[in-house]
Amino acid sequence: MFPLQSVLLPGEPLPLRIFEPRYVALVRDVMATDRIFGVVLIARGREVGGGDVRHDIGTAARVLDCESLGAERFAVRCEGAYRIRINKWLEDDPYPRADIEPWPDEPDDRVLPLSALNELQARIEDLLRRVATVQQVRLPRRWSIATGLPSGAEKRLYALASRVPMGQADRYAVVAASTLTARVAALNEAVDTVNAMLDFRESER
Repeated sequence: MFPLQSVLLPGEPLPLRIFEPRYVALVRDVMATDRIFGVVLIARGREVGGGDVRHDIGTAARVLDCESLGAERFAVRCEGAYRIRINKWLEDDPYPRADIEPWPDEPDDRVLPLSALNELQARIEDLLRRVATVQQVRLPRRWSIATGLPSGAEKRLYALASRVPMGQADRYAVVAASTLTARVAALNEAVDTVNAMLDFRESER
């Protein structure tokens, strides 16, 4: 397990610089087996040194490339693969470990309408245009958030979430949502939060 101070979403890239001895050992073991390790958000504490308190929902990360930088250091390029749920934390020896299981979205009697996805996508695109205006960034005339989005509701939602400039608590709410419908609601709340922050900034000018 690799506790971080940020949330990894399925499908999202994760570049890492590994230098702490316990995570050097983790990388060596992972590369010798299936190239998969778990990533969870730290609730309290720091990444380096241990003693942190961790959340129990996370993401399995798949190592795509691992480059030795010498002197027991590695540059590791990973990607979020699928959600995991921690059943039990084990002793941190020689690195954080846990008994985990994959956690796919739970069955939901409510069918997620395509219109809800499209509406959310439009809201996120409007938000990103607003952020660009605030930051004085000029977007291409035909820019669209739809470019490069994967097919399938689950992958599409995670890809949309990765584009929203939200805080880690909101990102965790997205990854911890038990159903697609709940994930849409979490993302809409995150968009509301970012818009409210922009409203506040504009009111102070």
